[in-house]
Amino acid sequence: MTWVLDSSAILAEFLKESGGDLVRACQGTHYVSAVNVAEVYSKLADLGVTVENFERVRAIEPFVVVEFDRSQAILSAQLRPSTKHLGLSLGDRACLALAIREKAIILTADKKWSGLALGIEIKVIR
Repeated sequence: MTWVLDSSAILAEFLKESGGDLVRACQGTHYVSAVNVAEVYSKLADLGVTVENFERVRAIEPFVVVEFDRSQAILSAQLRPSTKHLGLSLGDRACLALAIREKAIILTADKKWSGLALGIEIKVIR
């Protein structure tokens, strides 16, 4: 099974929040957009967690970081009109674009994503 993790899912797992157990239970390949990794690092910095500490934990539960390339940038932009009403950010759309490209299931804690009809499965973890 192929999964794409939203930053909210990574944070739920790392911070042992509600839904984090569901992220850990999903077996298979886990992809994350580099844009979402930046979001995770930023949030952790706000909480006083060092990148080194996060990387040590990540080594135990690895995921594949996918560079945000031109094709994902274009797809993210094309998603803007259909997601603008929900207030989705660039990071959100980067996650969606990666899942569309990989034909993967998204894991997110963001409930408003559940109403999106983009031809991919979106699993809300809480």
